[in-house]
Amino acid sequence: MHQRWDGDERGRGIADARRLLDGAGELVAAFRQPEWVAEDPELNIKPHVEAWCRADGRLELTDAHRDEDGGYVLNMTWRGAPAGPGQLRAAVYAVIGQFAESATYVRQWRVANARPAPDLRFEVGTGEVDAGSRFAPHGHVIVINVVQPG
Repeated sequence: MHQRWDGDERGRGIADARRLLDGAGELVAAFRQPEWVAEDPELNIKPHVEAWCRADGRLELTDAHRDEDGGYVLNMTWRGAPAGPGQLRAAVYAVIGQFAESATYVRQWRVANARPAPDLRFEVGTGEVDAGSRFAPHGHVIVINVVQPG
């Protein structure tokens, strides 16, 4: 049996996740819309991230820029006590909470052979997908790279 985590004795789950398909599908459909990614992340995202970093102190924003695909890259350095991936992930999710909109996708990656090498990379897609929301449908693509010194 291939364990799913330490101590897994079943090797299989208890149910499927079909109830999430409609909502996830709406977000995936939005990702495919031309010009869905909003402009000006420096005005709409960066101030929220900087304010969170100042208040929390565990992460420092060291660089923010657009990549060639229109994503907004946030390079961050861990400033908290030595921590494992779970603690880094929790802090990054708190950062994401500062700019997340009504629908959000997050994927964590361990980055091998990248220079400079982040310990973890998070790809985030977030936005408004419901035409009845306060704002017109739009979204953001954010890549968060986290380096833990030492």
